[in-house]
Amino acid sequence: MTFLLLRYFIFFLGLIFFGLGNAIAVNVQSLGLHPWEVLNVALFQRFGFTIGTWSVICGLVLVLIACVVDRKYISIGTFLNALSIGPIMDFFLHLNILPHETEHWWLNLFILLMGVIISGIGGGIYVAAGIGAGPRDGFMLSVSEKTGLSVSRARIAVESLILIIGFILGGPVFIMTFAYTFIQSPIFQFSMKLMSSFIANLDRKQKGQFKIPL
Repeated sequence: MTFLLLRYFIFFLGLIFFGLGNAIAVNVQSLGLHPWEVLNVALFQRFGFTIGTWSVICGLVLVLIACVVDRKYISIGTFLNALSIGPIMDFFLHLNILPHETEHWWLNLFILLMGVIISGIGGGIYVAAGIGAGPRDGFMLSVSEKTGLSVSRARIAVESLILIIGFILGGPVFIMTFAYTFIQSPIFQFSMKLMSSFIANLDRKQKGQFKIPL
């Protein structure tokens, strides 16, 4: 029970880092954002609400589609992810304590890279907790399974479509939009590997406490 609570704590810690990183990136969006954030910002600019609200709406739509297509990728963690990251982003944006866009492109790039790194670390942490895949990941896994495409090709196809929709709606697309994944993915993988190892070690130690010596 204690170990499960710890995993949930790690999961929410990862979501907080992920939401914080996205909020930082949104503040320097002129350099471009991740395709999903391009869509969220475009919807916010077109129809109001908040960027975080649109993140929740898009996440729940993907969960609904995945439920129809293939429910095996949907879990409690998927819903928690869909419902949490948007409000976390809005919370940090509302505090108005994050760095804002400046007139120096190199400083804006530094701020954006900081956001990308933080969100990459957060993504690796919450996935390593093993509570469940996020709605976007679950949706892409479903697309991969149903179409026969590899996961990477399914991701490229889905994110390209989302990027086109976001661009048509007026979202912030620029050079970093296309570099985002190449920068974030290695950070995500490293963070996930490190946290998975940490959790596995804790699990082994906990099980060792209950072994009866012969």
